[in-house]
Amino acid sequence: MLLVSCTLLGCGGSSEFPPVVTGVKPQSLSYGRLATIYIGGKDLRTSVIVETNGNCTNPSFASSSTTDLLVLNCQARVVGDFPLVVKSAEGAVIYTSTLTVPKPQVTFITANGGISLELNQALAPVTVDNFLTYVAKGYYSNTLFHRVIPSFVAQGGGYTTGMVKKAGQLAPIVLESNNGLSNVRASVAMARTNVANSATSEFFINLVDNLSLDYKNSSSPGYAVFGSVVQGMALVDAMAQQPTGVVNGFADVPLNEILISMVLQTQ
Repeated sequence: MLLVSCTLLGCGGSSEFPPVVTGVKPQSLSYGRLATIYIGGKDLRTSVIVETNGNCTNPSFASSSTTDLLVLNCQARVVGDFPLVVKSAEGAVIYTSTLTVPKPQVTFITANGGISLELNQALAPVTVDNFLTYVAKGYYSNTLFHRVIPSFVAQGGGYTTGMVKKAGQLAPIVLESNNGLSNVRASVAMARTNVANSATSEFFINLVDNLSLDYKNSSSPGYAVFGSVVQGMALVDAMAQQPTGVVNGFADVPLNEILISMVLQTQ
């Protein structure tokens, strides 16, 4: 449970009048990132307690908070609706609201434009958290779409110019392929070795319906889908029109380099 209070010392003023909350409005609310939530009202100098049932963690009131506007910062750890309850110091509920965290989205920036993905944190939580960690640390900057096979997949996220393996990969994650998501066209899945729990940073975008890559059973676990392309699929399709060859011992490498200059979480 998130529990944060604004004390008399921290917000100044007198407790002569009880606090009144007239509205709550998030300025920014994105999964896994610092959220800024405005709480407006009167006499907010008195102790105020905010609860979110643990859906927004590491809470603190910004130093810019005033008697009429508290600025709450916390980290959103849920996708979808969550309750926000404001209480007096004595525990009386003075305001309730429901806030909504949208599905996270990221955008790949390439020389030819942007490719936007929407991630399914509800069905692939470990995979999405892993992917967003790489995004946040800037790992994907200056990596390649290094393996492109027409009518199959476009794969990236692990190599730089000249097919040099990029250092700094995190520990492998558990395979979440048995999550009900399918390797249909425009879906995004994690690449891995022939060991089930071996995915790190590499991912691929399905150019067609590749149902053979779906989970079948423990002996044929498939590949974990964790999102889909929501904008820029035409750019992905264009990758499959580029000539490929062998580079540094790797096959199916686009001979005209397809560089990801950066990846940003946009929602």
